[in-house]
Amino acid sequence: MVYLRFWSFGGFDLPLSEVGFGQSTMFLLDWFYGVSHRWVYVFYGIELDDSFISLGVWVVVDLRRAAMAFAAAAVVVPLGLLFIVSGLIVNVIQAICFVLIRPLSKTTYRRINRVVAELLWLQLVWLIDWWAGVKVRVYTDRETFHSMGKEHALVICNHKSDIDWLVGWVLAQRSGCLGSTLAVMKKSSKLLPVIGWSMWFSEYLFLERNWAKDESTLKLGIQRLRDYPLPFWLALFVEGTRFTQAKLLAAQEYATSTGLPVPRNVLIPRTKGFVSAVSHMRSFVPAIYDITVAIPKTSPPPTMLRLFKGQPSVMNVHIKRHEMKDLPESDDAVAQWCRDRFVAKDALLDKHIAKDTFSDEELQDTGRPIKSLVVVVSWACLLVFGALKFLQWSSLLSTWKGIAISAFALALVTVLMHILILFSQSERSTPAKVAPAKHKNSGESSDSAIQDKQH
Repeated sequence: MVYLRFWSFGGFDLPLSEVGFGQSTMFLLDWFYGVSHRWVYVFYGIELDDSFISLGVWVVVDLRRAAMAFAAAAVVVPLGLLFIVSGLIVNVIQAICFVLIRPLSKTTYRRINRVVAELLWLQLVWLIDWWAGVKVRVYTDRETFHSMGKEHALVICNHKSDIDWLVGWVLAQRSGCLGSTLAVMKKSSKLLPVIGWSMWFSEYLFLERNWAKDESTLKLGIQRLRDYPLPFWLALFVEGTRFTQAKLLAAQEYATSTGLPVPRNVLIPRTKGFVSAVSHMRSFVPAIYDITVAIPKTSPPPTMLRLFKGQPSVMNVHIKRHEMKDLPESDDAVAQWCRDRFVAKDALLDKHIAKDTFSDEELQDTGRPIKSLVVVVSWACLLVFGALKFLQWSSLLSTWKGIAISAFALALVTVLMHILILFSQSERSTPAKVAPAKHKNSGESSDSAIQDKQH
C-alpha cells in the first residue's frame, strides 16, 4: 500500500497521515471506508492552508492488492465468460427440449437432457480436475466402487466445504452418471443464472425450508423419479446447512441442552426429509451411499474462488454403501438410524483428524478422465471462432457505443461470477443463538428447533 507517514502535532501523536501539496497539508482524521481485504480506501478529513480550513475526501489505492484483484479478474472473467455463454446455450437447448420433446416423451427428454446438461456441468468438473488440480481421494471397498453409477441411490453427506456439491459431481462423472445426478436444494438455488436454471430443467428438487410445504414437494419430486430411465443419484444434505464453527457451537449447545450426543465435526441431522425420502424411495432405490468428506490438515480448504485462481487442494472422501432393504420400517427408527450414521461419521472424522486419512478403507484409483478437458477446449474453440466472426460482421469495437456494450457485458459477467462465488461461501451466515431447552429427552429432537439453532 502507498502508506502516508504519521505526524506529530501539539506535543502528542495523532494517528494522522500527511501529504504535502505546496503550502497545504492534509490530515486524514478517520476512515470513511476500508477493510483489510479491500484494495481501495476512501478517507475524509480536513485540509489546512495558511488562510483557510476546508473539508476534503481522498482515495488511497493499495497497489499490491489492486494488482492481485486485477490478476484474479484476468482469470475469472475469461472463464466466467466461457461458462456463462456456453451455459446460456445449454439453457436454451434445455428449454427447447422441455417445450417440444418432454410433452411427447418424458423418457426421451431425460436422455437428451442428461447429455446436454453434462456439456455445462463438465466445465466445473474440469475446473477441479484440470485447472485447479484438486485431488479427490476416494476410500471405499471395491464392491461399492464398482456399484456406483450402475444403480439408483440416495446419497447422504456431511456438508464440510463450499464445494461438496462439486465433489459429488466429480464422483458422479467418474461413475458415469453425472447427467442424472440430482440433489435436494433450497428454493433460491434455481434462480441462479445458468447453473440454477440447468438444475431446474434436470429435475432437481427445490425446498423452501418450510416442512408444511416441503413435505408434498419432496414426495411428488421423488414419485416422478420412479420411471427415470437411467441410474440416478439423489443427494440429500441432512444437516440442512453448510458447516461452520459458529453452527457447530450452536449444535453443541443444542445437543447438550436436549441430551443428544454432542457433535465434534458434524452438525445435528434434520431427519424429516430423510425419513420422507426413504419412505418414498424404498420400493425402487436399492442403496444409500453414506459419504463423509474431510480435508487433510496439510491442505487449504477448497473454495470456488480458489478453484478459479487455479489453486490446488486435497479432499478425502469415504463412501459406505447401505442396502435400503436393511433399514428399519418405522419412521422413528429410520430417523434414529440417520442420527446414528452421523454419530458414526463424527467418530470417523475424529480418526481422520488423527491420521489425516481414511486408512481403514481401500484407496480407489479414480483417475482423471479427459472428457471434461475435451468439452472445455471444444467450447472455447467454438466460442472464440463465433466471437471473431461476430466482431468481423458487426464491427462492434469500432465505435464508442460498441465498446460501451462490450464493457457492460464484461462487467455483467464479473457480477454473475461474483454472485456464484458468494453463493458458495459457507461463512456468510451469522452465528446462531441457542435458547436453553425447557426439558430433556433421549433423542427425540425437533427438526424445526435444530433448523433454528443451526441455520
